[in-house]
Amino acid sequence: MRKNIKVTALTAASAALALGLTACGSSSDPSSTKADGGKADASKPLVIAASPSPHADVLNFVKDKLAAKEGLKLEVKEFTDYVLPNTATEQGQVDGNYFQHKPYLDDFNKKNGTHVVPVVNVHLEPLGLYSKKVKALTDIKAGQTIAVPNDTTNEGRALQLLAANNLITLKEGVGTAAKLSDITDKKGLEFKELEAATVPRALNDVDAAVINGNYALEAKLSPAKDALVLEKAEGNPYANFLAVKAGNEKDPRIEKLAKLLNSDEVKKFIEDKYQGSVVAAFGAPKA
Repeated sequence: MRKNIKVTALTAASAALALGLTACGSSSDPSSTKADGGKADASKPLVIAASPSPHADVLNFVKDKLAAKEGLKLEVKEFTDYVLPNTATEQGQVDGNYFQHKPYLDDFNKKNGTHVVPVVNVHLEPLGLYSKKVKALTDIKAGQTIAVPNDTTNEGRALQLLAANNLITLKEGVGTAAKLSDITDKKGLEFKELEAATVPRALNDVDAAVINGNYALEAKLSPAKDALVLEKAEGNPYANFLAVKAGNEKDPRIEKLAKLLNSDEVKKFIEDKYQGSVVAAFGAPKA
């Protein structure tokens, strides 16, 4: 029986206090110490915070199919937002997390004074533009409304996707930090900023929406089939990765999980299950 615990933004804070878990890892002795100087216990389950899909799906595949042969006890805690997994990792309530990309983490650490670091890339979820009201990109016209994620990096990423497809024009050089105020030509479009997790629910209320890959999957959308347009995978900086609090990278359990997450078995699982909606961000491309 799986031990997944779904933690919502409403209940996570109280649950974290009750759990009292300690993040394990190393800063001086890679095999035996934690970031706070305590001793890691390699016999304890490794607890990883993750978004439900595809992150928890991938972790549960590792847990059910691969972990035992490496002597790894893995527990998966599902979070439904983009804040609590990092704060729980920073505070030692979980041992690590798997839900985010580097631009988001860099922005989060800067704004919150946290010390979470990447360990190993696992997959890419192409950001996509979706609609229940139009059938093609060319059907989007002046006067229509597009919803975008409101967090700094994902909004910039969404605006770059729209600009790459000639729906808007951005100031030169703004890159992934683009904001609505950086749009130089909206081409008559209106924009609605929403928390990333809520954007799929707005599809009935707007003409189109830019949705993160994991939230699209949770909303039963198929990025490869349903998106009007998807980000290109080549050269994309938004790979999602396993992350820990700085100093815990050499926890033996983390090293085992990192190895398994970059295994041929996980790559095949991603390819077979997601059919291009999620793409492995390690190893050679599929022939």
